[in-house]
Amino acid sequence: MGGPVSSEALPVEAVEALVVGAGPAGLMAAEAMAQAGLRVTIVDAMLSPARKFLMAGKSGLNLTKDEPLDAFVSHYHPLPPVLRRAIGAFGPEAVKAFAEGLGQAVFTGSTGRVFPVVMKGSPFLRAWLARLGGLGVDLRKSWRWTGWDGGALRFDTPNGARGLTARVTVLACGGASWARLGSDGAWAGWLDDVAPFAPANMGLNMGWSSFMAPHFGQPVKGVALHCGGAVSRGEWVVTARGIEGGGIYPLGRQLRAGAPLLLDFFPDTTLPALREKLTKPRGKGSLSNYLRKTLGMPPVQIALLNECARPLPADLAPLLKALPIRHNGLRPLDEAISVAGGVRFEALDEGLMLKARPGTFVAGEMLDWEAPTGGYLLTGCFATGLLAGRAAAGWLRTH
Repeated sequence: MGGPVSSEALPVEAVEALVVGAGPAGLMAAEAMAQAGLRVTIVDAMLSPARKFLMAGKSGLNLTKDEPLDAFVSHYHPLPPVLRRAIGAFGPEAVKAFAEGLGQAVFTGSTGRVFPVVMKGSPFLRAWLARLGGLGVDLRKSWRWTGWDGGALRFDTPNGARGLTARVTVLACGGASWARLGSDGAWAGWLDDVAPFAPANMGLNMGWSSFMAPHFGQPVKGVALHCGGAVSRGEWVVTARGIEGGGIYPLGRQLRAGAPLLLDFFPDTTLPALREKLTKPRGKGSLSNYLRKTLGMPPVQIALLNECARPLPADLAPLLKALPIRHNGLRPLDEAISVAGGVRFEALDEGLMLKARPGTFVAGEMLDWEAPTGGYLLTGCFATGLLAGRAAAGWLRTH
């Protein structure tokens, strides 16, 4: 492999196995190759690795979701055979075992979501990096990939432009959201067969009136959102800019397609039953007090009803079961938790190797798949990183 060599344009160093990106997909690929006996070098654009992973874990690191595999993989779109196989080989049970192997005990919450007992991502990451170090993995920080220079990958580094050649490479550069944490999607200009990026797990813009201001930050619970044939019953939050939270995120694909969004305040109550409840005399009190006392609606839900349906009709029941939420579009791509788009699976073989660039593999959010929050994103990154790393090691053995 040797040390640095020079070309006229760029100092170039040869390494055996290269991973570009030190997020969960890249680290998993690096571990798979190191365990196969390869000398692995990881380069990452940031001063510290796995920045987005750590940010996601600030409010509780949701590693996966404890549910049957067929139900689990139904949340991925698209789901080509290679992705289905990757998650089948490293699904929820394997993720839990992996965490415990790092000394991170896990627990399953009431919704099936799996977390480390310590909740945070930093102990998990420290243990993982220590294990990789024990395997001889070399991690280089502040190395930003800027494309190819002939057969070498070009990087901006603290010591100027540098090049690396590798016998095998795994690209795990992330998607195109949260650029401040390292995932800016710049790599899309250096690869073929890349589907355009679009926000996933994103919020909505709402042009609220001033009457909504007292409710900013309030959660909306126990309701259902309907959009394009999909239904989400998760909790979401009214913010100064619009709607955010796990309840809206699973509807991203339908919202991007322009499907109307409807809010059902009482998903467990039929329309006739709701009408029956509303036959109770209102008396002289305000409509808000009537809805609060008769139906148990909290103030934020009553405010949403007034905001989205003024003037209110005499027959409120249909609106309470299907209130149109007219939004002003999606929040920006860089604010999205994840992205749709990326390297198309048609450009890859069954080991996630680029057909147009033998010896170069792709993993994680660089791939054209999306899934909701709730452990699906991390599991997808772990699983594709593992597949790419194992396939890369196997390819090198035969080439």
